[in-house]
Parts: sequence; C-alpha cells; structure tokens
Amino acid sequence: MPKYIFVSGGVISGLGKGITAASIALLLKSAGYRVTPIKCENYLNIDAGTINPIEHGDPFLCEDGTEADMDIGTYEKFLGQDMTRVNFVTMGQIYKKVIDKERQFEYGGEDVQEVIHITGEIIDRINIAVKEANAEIAVIELGGTAGEYQNILYYEANRILAFRHPGDVLHVHVSYVPTPAHLGEPKTKPAQLSVRTVNSLGIQPDMLIARSERPLDKRRLDRLALFCNIAPQDVFTSHNADSVYEVPLILEAQNLTSRLEKKLSLTQKAPKLNEWKKLVTQTLAKKKKTVSIAIVGKYFSTGEYQLRDSYAALFDALDHAAVAQNVNLELKWVDAEKVEKQGIEKFIDKNRICGIIVPIGWGPRGAEGMITAASYARVNKIPYLGLCYGMQLGSIAFARDVLGLSKANTVENLPKGEEPVIHLMPAQAKFMKRRAYGGTMRLGGWEAIVKRGTRAWRIYDKYNGFINKKEGLTSERHRHRYEFNDKYSAMFEKAGGIISARSKVEGLAEIIELDTKIHPFYLGTQGHPEYKSRPLSPHPIFLEFIEACTMI
Repeated sequence: MPKYIFVSGGVISGLGKGITAASIALLLKSAGYRVTPIKCENYLNIDAGTINPIEHGDPFLCEDGTEADMDIGTYEKFLGQDMTRVNFVTMGQIYKKVIDKERQFEYGGEDVQEVIHITGEIIDRINIAVKEANAEIAVIELGGTAGEYQNILYYEANRILAFRHPGDVLHVHVSYVPTPAHLGEPKTKPAQLSVRTVNSLGIQPDMLIARSERPLDKRRLDRLALFCNIAPQDVFTSHNADSVYEVPLILEAQNLTSRLEKKLSLTQKAPKLNEWKKLVTQTLAKKKKTVSIAIVGKYFSTGEYQLRDSYAALFDALDHAAVAQNVNLELKWVDAEKVEKQGIEKFIDKNRICGIIVPIGWGPRGAEGMITAASYARVNKIPYLGLCYGMQLGSIAFARDVLGLSKANTVENLPKGEEPVIHLMPAQAKFMKRRAYGGTMRLGGWEAIVKRGTRAWRIYDKYNGFINKKEGLTSERHRHRYEFNDKYSAMFEKAGGIISARSKVEGLAEIIELDTKIHPFYLGTQGHPEYKSRPLSPHPIFLEFIEACTMI
C-alpha cells in the first residue's frame, strides 16, 4: 500500500507550498524512498498551455510535451527527475474525463455527481501517477488556498482516501505567519484560521509548516500547536531564506523526515544530503565577479508591479549557471514595448550590460522592441541568447540588417508579408484554421543533430550534453508553432549566419548562430534549454552564455 502526503496552503497564494512539497519529496527520496510528486490545479483548463503567463506564471514544459504549472518545474529541479502528464492534474481534466465517461454510458445509468465520481477520478489520477512511477510515497500538492470553492473536491478526495486507508495518509498544511511592520511581532491568528478552514472540510492537519519572514520562537510555535490541535513536534517553521534550495535543510534541521516516517509507520532512515549541502554552500558563497544581463521581454508587468514568475524557468536556469560559474547575476528587466517607443539606449548601456536575452513570446506586441534588442547585441558585440521567439526575432533582425531584407518578418505577426523568414508549417496551418490552439504546437523533447565545428557543437561537447556524440545527437524541449523558413538558409550562411543544428525529423532549423569571427557569442535556439536546467546540472548553453558574459 503506498503512502500519501497531501500538502495544502493557507492565507495567501505564492507562499512556497510548491517549494515545501518539493522539499518533502527530496528529503524522502534522499532517505531512499521512491517518491512521486503530483500537482492538483483548480482551473478548468486542460493544461497550462493556453494561459497567459501574467495570469499564472510561466507554464513549465515537460519532456513528454505536457504544459504544466511551474511547480512541476520545481519538482524536477529538486528531485533531478522528469515529470510527465501524470504528475499534473487540473480540474478541467477531471471534469472532462467524467463527462466523457458519462456520455459513453460507463456509469451504467447512475446520476453522476461531484461526490463520488469527481472525487473518485481525482483519487484514480493520483494512483495512476503512483503506479507509473512505481512509487512508495506520493506527495500531492493541492493548488490554491484553503477556503476557495474551486479546490474543495481535492480536499474531499483527501478526506475519502484517509477514511479508506487510515495510517497511510498525512495532511501537511503550510500557512502564513505575518510580522506586521507596525507591531514588530509574528501574529499566529491567520494560520490558526486557515487550519480551522481545513477542519471545516473534515480534515485535521497532521503537521503544520509556518511560513514567516524570520524563524519563529518557541512561544509562537507552542501557540500554533495548542490552537491548531497539532503536537508541538509536528509544528515546523520555514522562514525566508537566501536561496530556495536551503528550505529542505531548514526543515530537516527540525527533524521533518523522522516525523514523516514515524507518522506513516515507515522505517527510520536519515536522508543523504551531502550533494545538496554542497549546492547550498556554493550558492551562498561569495562570488568573484558580477555580470549584468538585460532580458528584453513582454510579460514583466502586472498592473503597477513587476512579475518574476512569467519567466521563472529562465531565471532559474540563469541562477544555476551563475552558481556553477561562480558569478553574481544582476538582471535588468526591459519591457520590449517601451523599447519600441523610447529606443533601446534608454534602457541598455552597452558599456555596462554584459549580455542580452530575448526569451519566449507570442504575437506582435513588443516584437519590434525585441528585434531592436537583437540588432543592438549584434552591432555592439554583446553576447546574445535568443530563446524560441528570441531565435526567430534574432533571425529577422539579421535578415533586415545584414541581408538587406527590410520587410523580413514572421507570418505570426505579418501573415501576408513579402519576406516570411519565419513561417508556419503546413500541419500547424491546419490547426490554426480549426482554432485548435491547446496542445497542438511542436511540444516536448525533440532530437537534433548538431553540426561539427560550430559553437553549438563545442558547447554540447564541453559540458557532455550529447545523447550520442558520434552522431552529434542532442535533445531539447520545444513549445512553438512557427519555424525558420529554409528558403533563406543559403542567404544566411553566405553572410556569416550558421544553422548549427537541425531536427532529426524533418531537418528543421534548431540552432542558429553567428560565426565567431563576426561576434563573440550570438546564438538562438528554437528549443527551450531553460526547461531542462537543474541546480545540480545546469544546462550547457546557459553555462557557456554566462562564461561569455564574464569576458565582456
């Protein structure tokens, strides 16, 4: 019988529930248990692929093409293992499956209801993930916060599973303990109330993890234990840390693994965390140099605030590489729309910026600003990394500036343009005509053959990034619909552009770079290396980009 650990959150979103769930999974895996994490999302979307990144953050792309919540990326980074479609559950998936089964008369004439049919489907999905991973323990993160009507059925599935399998199910509640500036002391009442909300759903949390700005004292922890009806040794503090990778160590210092094992009647085994401790030490160590990198994107702003989550995977990949290269990062977020209106010199000083990145994007808004950034990097010999849309727009910039194709564009933004350097593949055109947007792009891992003698070859060779070096074979994750138009390949290569990797299937352009005689580092990749980067194994392209930035 597998064990189940449900992780819920209270008071506010963005509390670190995903980091907590990943930390629990890491600790148990490090103790020798087979663990699979599962994220249960509230929305009715089938996946995260059609959601604006400003609304819900950067969708994380899995190897099998699943477009998931960014917590799935956190699981991959903490556990060092690939997640798949079974690790990501949305309420849209659940309802669709139940309705499809009802239409096919699979319920034999029953009146189909939320309980027990929706809850039953949730439990089935959890068990499918357990079976596919051959897991001993499932760590199930419940999306949203306690008290939202959207996630009530997930809590009900938790209650039913615990009722059916007493002793095999734990509920860990993560709640916020704020320290109001005008008071100067932590206040436990919000956490107490969120536990009461969980109680009202028929669940008594077995453990409480109190999120706070600073470590909580014994007085506050004792009050939480008393008023939340939880044993004092099962109340943990998780304060703000300089790095999210400290969180598992902070929790383990309070004997979290031992308590989980005891409450689930598991053999007491201590986690082996030497590699993780080295990572944290290296992350927090004083660095020899600081590099300034400008990211010219279009999803930074939400109202009057700046949003990091829209490019979460990119920021993580840069952090991983910077730690490995022993440098500090100074990131400058540049709104591409403002570049269009006010010019690039207002936002980027070529004497201070060490590198420029144009990341993922969709549609015409801000595109000309991104093209301007790509041109600026090329002209001023600033290391440039184009990711997906950034590769496409960098190609357009080169076509306009170097090849003299002033009307070069992408058909995504100019459907009937005269010079479609980036175009739509025939199969994708059919999807667009049917308005079939969800899950219809080139998604997931695609193998590519890298050309010998290119910068791309040297990067993958230097950091052991090949699947098969003899064949020059590598693989990156993809999430896009438009492709480089091979009609322009000969013109590009005659002018110093190099198509340094092509997909194994169909021979599509995967990496485009400039000859090192022309530029110190100018590379665009149609794939998304940021989704494969992990703290213990940074991605080769980011490692080399950061190294190039240190040379400026």
